[in-house]
Amino acid sequence: MIIGITGSFGAGKGAVVDFLTKTKNFQHYSASGFITEEIERRKMDVNRDNMIVVANKLRNSFGPSHIIDSLYNRAKEKGGDVVIESLRAVAEVRRIKELGGVVLGIDAEPEIRFQRSMLRNSAKDDVSYEKWLSQEKTESNQNDLSKQNIFGALEESDHIITNNSTIKELHTKVNEFLKQYSQ
Repeated sequence: MIIGITGSFGAGKGAVVDFLTKTKNFQHYSASGFITEEIERRKMDVNRDNMIVVANKLRNSFGPSHIIDSLYNRAKEKGGDVVIESLRAVAEVRRIKELGGVVLGIDAEPEIRFQRSMLRNSAKDDVSYEKWLSQEKTESNQNDLSKQNIFGALEESDHIITNNSTIKELHTKVNEFLKQYSQ
């Protein structure tokens, strides 16, 4: 099984990945990790602005599904069930579906997501609430399917989980999703 994970900042994508890898034996591949590798290779600072710029450059130079194709090729070598996290562009969501996968979207209320983002203490999230909302808007390039558009990607999901509650409730919702989409 191939699951692509998309969603808004701080919605709980990582919590879903942890659940899938630790309890369901999925292999994890991260689009954010792939982009971070490229940023570090270019000797740039790892922050959300550079992640947007580098990801868009990669998609522009190598095609809109380059990041997903690269991660999928890594996954094919290992086999097994796969979760590819942090789909940010509509073209990436569509590519997962072309590969026979299913896309799970994760969303939550903005205030809850901001609180979660601050708790993870990531350098890319060290911003004010206003800047955080602004960055989220910056990632919504609605006129170009190959550029980051987190809400467009979320809308293209096969299934969306709203994660405003507890981790236990999130796990229950993920199990329901797996029952519905596993074959």
